[in-house]
Amino acid sequence: MRHLHTRTARRRAVGAFTAGLLCTIGLAAPALAAPAEDTVSPTLAESLALTPPMGFNNWNSTHCRAEFNEDMVKGIADIFVEKGLKDAGYEYVNLDDCWALSSRDANGKLVPDPARFPNGIKAVADYIHSKGLKLGIYTSAGTKTCNDAGFPGALGHEYSDAQQFADWGVDYLKYDNCNNQGVDAKLRYNTMRDALAAASQSTGRPIVYSICEWGENKPWEWASDVGQLWRTTGDISDSWGSMLSILKQNLPLAQYAGPGHWNDPDMLEVGNGGMTDTEYRSHFSMWSIMAAPLLIGSDLRTASDATFDILDNKEVIAVDQDPLGKQGVVLSSEGGRWVVAKEMKDGSRTVALFNETGSAQRIATTAGAVGLPQAGAYTLRDLWQHKSYNTAGTISATVPAHGTVLVRVSTDAKWAKNPPAVELGLEGSLLAEPDKSVALTSTVTDLGRTAAKQVSVKLSGPEGWKVKAASPTTASVLATGRSLRTSWKVTAPAGTAAGSYDLTLKATYRSPTGVRAESVLPLTASVVVAPPSGVSSLGDLPWLSTTNGWGPVERDTSNGENEAGDGNPITINGVVYAKGLGVHAESTVEYYTGKACETVTAQVGVDDEEGADGSVAFEIWADGTKVASTGVLTNAQAAQAISADVSGAEVVRLVVTDGGDGITSDHGDWADAQLTC
Repeated sequence: MRHLHTRTARRRAVGAFTAGLLCTIGLAAPALAAPAEDTVSPTLAESLALTPPMGFNNWNSTHCRAEFNEDMVKGIADIFVEKGLKDAGYEYVNLDDCWALSSRDANGKLVPDPARFPNGIKAVADYIHSKGLKLGIYTSAGTKTCNDAGFPGALGHEYSDAQQFADWGVDYLKYDNCNNQGVDAKLRYNTMRDALAAASQSTGRPIVYSICEWGENKPWEWASDVGQLWRTTGDISDSWGSMLSILKQNLPLAQYAGPGHWNDPDMLEVGNGGMTDTEYRSHFSMWSIMAAPLLIGSDLRTASDATFDILDNKEVIAVDQDPLGKQGVVLSSEGGRWVVAKEMKDGSRTVALFNETGSAQRIATTAGAVGLPQAGAYTLRDLWQHKSYNTAGTISATVPAHGTVLVRVSTDAKWAKNPPAVELGLEGSLLAEPDKSVALTSTVTDLGRTAAKQVSVKLSGPEGWKVKAASPTTASVLATGRSLRTSWKVTAPAGTAAGSYDLTLKATYRSPTGVRAESVLPLTASVVVAPPSGVSSLGDLPWLSTTNGWGPVERDTSNGENEAGDGNPITINGVVYAKGLGVHAESTVEYYTGKACETVTAQVGVDDEEGADGSVAFEIWADGTKVASTGVLTNAQAAQAISADVSGAEVVRLVVTDGGDGITSDHGDWADAQLTC
């Protein structure tokens, strides 16, 4: 699928119309090849994907560009071996759309594009297999695939295409949903299941079946005996907002996942450049705790060391690949502070403390709450630091903005050999105007069953910043639950440009046996400019941060597509507005108001480019408190006025949700959005 509200949505609508038109004029939609009278046994498929598939898919990094070719695919396989990704568990090298010619041959067979794959697909499969890896391929459960060029789909050709794939040595099929002519989804996907089973029996080569129908017909409710994995959402894009939206749609489906049948929230974007390394670690952590397929979507030929470090984290991969096959369940999510826990086969629990907000947040739970039995102490293993600690039972951390702390907690008789876990915290605002001091308070708290000794804490900032402690920075000993609190004054130099700057809080200490340990909390300070007096258009003011469900937030245009500046004039129910913000749910836009502003006003609604689908709800928040909301609005409604008193607020946040309809293409507009200060 390519994003629902673009070309795919149009094709879906055209497909449904075409099917109806064909019936109206007395013609039939493409016939599905029927299985033999005796249903093909799926025996070969029963042992497939007992853990979530791991591998690579080219689409997110290359799309249909010419660089997608035989040399690239072979190069990825080479990198899997050379960089240790094969040893880490990555197995499938998958081709996405655009591998075939636009027409079948005279016998109705698919023809690999000779410019991209001059030696054919079997030669590529043979090369991949020679590396101890497996090959995946792509087609659609429609008359054509999803690309605008319209390559042949498998609707009506299921048995022939499945046999070709098997004869070539294909090990994995991604089966998309475009141009489906309105044919029932279950019928289309069941037919290909039976075709793959028949082909596999003839060759002895089982094929993993990835159902890519975008979650439209809730495949988690019916596809566990159809395929090994099913997409639960629309396409991911390389942005925090898109990843977050998909994560929230997939998390509630934990009960449907298990060995041989997995929820698939789409491929990984790690390394494609649209998110920070912190965000990519969250992406990888959350996909792993959800027992999601791990299909690398970045071009490994140009990937950074940081990207490989994320993708090759074997302790995180082990969470995803745990043979018990449980998807993590949400224990809490209040205020964007998520606790997700996953039961592991060895009885331990993996716990993700995930912070969706734009500022550092304390997130906490306990060993009992995540399902561990009562014990005097536990071993807590940090899966990104690769270090072990002991805890008396509290599992907590101050988690950086958009960050995730991922730990594995177990009852362990040898817990005392590990130093105590400590939690770092920072109280106070990290919003600073140049040459004005802000007051902060750091905390170092012993979470362990044993004491932390010779404790020392340091706060550091960028070169030229003044960071001065106003109270003690050391403690000789901290018992369980006790804290060292230190006051600080932090000042950005005069003339510092607005933007984000790194601060680091670091504590060092020793265990009772003298083992040296440290804990580091990366923080982000924002240098801000006081808002101007009078009435200002929010489209003209700098924002603190944004998240968006698809593409960037746009100033004075609609959201458009995935690239900056590709929107249209803001239009709600036929009325055009010259100023405002164009967003895509789920969306947030934050502004610094410095306790100097009074009101926010706007005309809000669904942008006309949304078409017939979608609904949104608008909210205005002031320093963490919702002060105005619209309820659900649809594309059929005219713009609605929204106004909020934000007096005394340091930060104002504009929020748009999808209105609860689950549709992934919800364009919203903050038309004529104004701030009065």
